[in-house]
Amino acid sequence: MPDQSDHRRTGYRRRAGMALVMFLAFISVMSPGGTGQDGNAMASEPLTFSMTDDMAAHWRFVTDGVMGGVSRGGLRFGQDADGTGFAHMTGTVSTANNGGFIQFRAGVDFATLVDRGAMPAGLRLRVRGNGETYYVHLRTRANRRPWHYFAATFPTSADWQEVDLPFSSFRHSAGMSDAPPTPRDITSIGIVAYGRDHEVDLSVANMTIY
Repeated sequence: MPDQSDHRRTGYRRRAGMALVMFLAFISVMSPGGTGQDGNAMASEPLTFSMTDDMAAHWRFVTDGVMGGVSRGGLRFGQDADGTGFAHMTGTVSTANNGGFIQFRAGVDFATLVDRGAMPAGLRLRVRGNGETYYVHLRTRANRRPWHYFAATFPTSADWQEVDLPFSSFRHSAGMSDAPPTPRDITSIGIVAYGRDHEVDLSVANMTIY
């Protein structure tokens, strides 16, 4: 199960995500929709984070090796000829030895956005890949077990495309809740290759909170 490492690596995850947490808080204050001198709450405007070298420190690559699996891979940040930056995850997912995932993830905190009047409805990713289906996993404060998270899938092709993942489309991994994740309660975002033996080749150019 993709997030079983969390109970062993909670402190690591918190440290890895702290910079992105602070960055989200900073953007929510400084964005055009942020609170101005009149003190009015920000409007619900999309916030886009490009996967540039500057963002590389906020994401961490994790494999099922932390729980004895044998999936392998890596994450690098690159740039197309036109200057488009992207995160590029490659590798091999193997379900042998109770494994079955590779992923890159970051801790987040949307509370500042919500407190300033934003109403995030979902995530939008600009992606390309090898035709496989991939996942976004969201963990929340209510996910007490390592194998509990909310998941949604997205397709890929060789060309860049935008995929919208409304929070209403995410489903609980253990079927314990019919309700979608609440934005205020989301604590991490993982972009995941999971659940079946396959080759991974996935690029993500940016992530938008809309």
